Amino acid sequence: MSKESLSATRSASSLVGQIRRLWQGDIGLLPIMIGLLALVIYFELRSSVFLSAGNLTNLFIQSTIFILLGMAEIWLLLLGDIDLSIGYAAGLSAAIAVILVSPSYQWSWFIAIPLALLTTTVIGAISGFLAIRFKLPSFIVTLAGQIGLQGALLYVINSQNTGGAITVQEKVLYDLVNGNLTPLATWLFVAAMVVGMSFFMFRSARRRRASGLEAKPMWVTLMKIGITAAAGILMAVLFNTNRSSFVTLRGMPFAVLIDLAVLAAGTFILTKTKTGRYIYAIGGNVEAARRSGVNVNRYRLLAFMLAGFTAGIAGLLYASRLNGISTGIEGGTYVLYAVAAAVIGGTSLFGGRGKMIHAVIGGLVIATIDNGMALINMSASTQYIATAFVLLAAVIVDSLARRGSTVSG
Repeated sequence: MSKESLSATRSASSLVGQIRRLWQGDIGLLPIMIGLLALVIYFELRSSVFLSAGNLTNLFIQSTIFILLGMAEIWLLLLGDIDLSIGYAAGLSAAIAVILVSPSYQWSWFIAIPLALLTTTVIGAISGFLAIRFKLPSFIVTLAGQIGLQGALLYVINSQNTGGAITVQEKVLYDLVNGNLTPLATWLFVAAMVVGMSFFMFRSARRRRASGLEAKPMWVTLMKIGITAAAGILMAVLFNTNRSSFVTLRGMPFAVLIDLAVLAAGTFILTKTKTGRYIYAIGGNVEAARRSGVNVNRYRLLAFMLAGFTAGIAGLLYASRLNGISTGIEGGTYVLYAVAAAVIGGTSLFGGRGKMIHAVIGGLVIATIDNGMALINMSASTQYIATAFVLLAAVIVDSLARRGSTVSG
């Protein structure tokens, strides 16, 4: 065989391998992204307003609670654990912040918000301590926590004698979701984000090659950068389009900034720190990690605390979006959606595999179903059934991809 033929054969083999890894989720989230695109096309054809700037911006805001709670759950799913209490932990975070900044207490927001986040972090630590110290299943411990936190939330809100609902009366807390960057600041932020991500992707690929490690072909890196740049431009154009018929309303919502900040921080911890490496190692094989000298209990406890902290952020944005907190928060439903968001995005329920971006994709899928079906006036029952089918399809695709990966390996 000639050198040219051999080179062509290797290139074709590399392309086939890359396509297979795309399907299996090693490079991207191809199956889920195709499904999300299909949903978008369907709802746009049925409603004709789904892709409007106003609705898409509302979709991003609507997905915030699913995304953040999904990221909170991923900290534990990576270990093979779960936290069923984060929905009401988020509600308690919202209640503490809203009450402390109310006219009755008049605390400053920069004290009330950290205190709310500290509370949910401590709640996560208590759940982790009980599960670790008494060797209890995290499912049972956090189920008890869910019930207990629901009672605590009812007590805290009802003790204010406001009829079971408290309104946000502090501008900073209200603006967490309802505030926006200026159009210029939106472009500058998106440009900085694209340049920064491109730099890190190039640097990572170069370092792997310099170290003699297996690295993805350059065309894959360039494709990722191109997709990132295109997504950034579309995002900036979308958010800078006037989405109000009464006043001029442009700019990226602060809620999107917060989501991206939590995503960046979580991704950095998981991919660039010892904590992240140990979390993956424990989730992959806890006994092997323990024998390698990893303090398994310490990192399990830390994961519970990070889950509580992230859930606290979700609660603050929940209160901001609804302009308050009430006893009617569906904490149990939200935690199920959080797990669904993580799994739909590609995180394994058995530990060892998952990324923070999975919660973003899964949260957007759930919000797309919720938003789109509301636009075409489908019933709530149909929305629940559709979400169930999407979750089941995601698990089946994940199972097939894992099976294919095992067979090819």
